[in-house]
Amino acid sequence: MPGLVKSTIVSGFVMMMTLGAMAQQASGAGNAEAGGKVYQARCAPCHGPDGKAAIPTAQALNPKPRDHSDGAYMNQLSEEHMTKVVKNGGPAVGKSPIMPAHTDLNDQQIADVVAFMRTLAVPPYSKQ
Repeated sequence: MPGLVKSTIVSGFVMMMTLGAMAQQASGAGNAEAGGKVYQARCAPCHGPDGKAAIPTAQALNPKPRDHSDGAYMNQLSEEHMTKVVKNGGPAVGKSPIMPAHTDLNDQQIADVVAFMRTLAVPPYSKQ
């Protein structure tokens, strides 16, 4: 009988974890770890790996890319605004025409990137 109890507990735990992951995807909640990988590939070439835009590429651009670690600015932005910028590029929100659109990313990937960007802000972002 103890084997059956252990098996039932493990099965229940696996089911809870699976349902939790599915709910996260369905709700559009971002996964910062997954978003970090996309950010490093897509955003870091201009914004830097830490989001500070303090790399030679960023210094050479005009206008200079946004510093994603600037919590005073970034923490005021809504999820919707950040999503629009990532998906449609700078011109979609009246910002730099150099900032490209990432229309090939799906909604979950964009939510993941936004979640990662939230981790860069100093002071840290807190949803109110």
